[in-house]
Amino acid sequence: MKFYKYHGLGNDYLVMNPAEVRRELTPQEIKLICHRNFGIGSDGILWGPLPSITADFKLRIFNPDASEAEKSGNGLRIFSRYLYDHGFVSEAMFQIETLGGIVSSQVFENGRQIKVEMGQASFDSSKIPVMGESRQVINEQINLNGRDLKFCAVSIGNPHCVLLMDELSEEAARSLGPLIEKDPRFPNRTNVQFMRIIDRQHIQIEIWERGAGYTLASGSSSCAAAAVAFRLGFCDRHIKVHMPGGTLNIFINGDYFLEMIGPVVRIAEGSIDGTILENSF
Repeated sequence: MKFYKYHGLGNDYLVMNPAEVRRELTPQEIKLICHRNFGIGSDGILWGPLPSITADFKLRIFNPDASEAEKSGNGLRIFSRYLYDHGFVSEAMFQIETLGGIVSSQVFENGRQIKVEMGQASFDSSKIPVMGESRQVINEQINLNGRDLKFCAVSIGNPHCVLLMDELSEEAARSLGPLIEKDPRFPNRTNVQFMRIIDRQHIQIEIWERGAGYTLASGSSSCAAAAVAFRLGFCDRHIKVHMPGGTLNIFINGDYFLEMIGPVVRIAEGSIDGTILENSF
């Protein structure tokens, strides 16, 4: 089985082309391949390109726990770079279908920078989704380990919970993130961002990703946090999002349509030995 490994700001994915694999992967195989001790190791698998009747390409995104993600900003940038590297696209804009909607993507600087139009952010509880009456989920309260915190929830085609914090740490993200991800008010679980406002053009976030855990960077999380920072009036429409893995540029256009620009690095390509798929952990 061939794979192509890339990272976007330390958020690494394996691209696997179904035409080369020639069969579907089982959930156990996805878990093994993504495992950092028993497999290749990655934050997920990008399964494509697949045929689409509504876009140029279709992409399926699998988390390390084998659940399927609706959308991934870093994943989309990485997949765009893969398409460019393998001659599927040039530097003209193209469209990718995901479970979270169709996005437009464009490659610059020989694949080193990618722009993705991520779609529209929504704070509507029925679209995210968040349990309870239909509402805009802004500055609601959640109690975690005896602490009362405020959060905003937003969909970028996938669910996010953004908490405004005075101080950020990896330890807090690792301890509080899984509690929020599986909180019953989020019926599809949720991605979690802990956000600190730096100034009107800069924010900092720590990330807990649904199905993947603590993550150095995330494109959709950057979009969600930027949308919340703008909605709350703390930031302007162009926001640099600082993460442990690096920085993304997010542009908030009219009616919360989001554009993301950031780098992708090609790491390696190779073949997965079939014998590892006979194992378990």
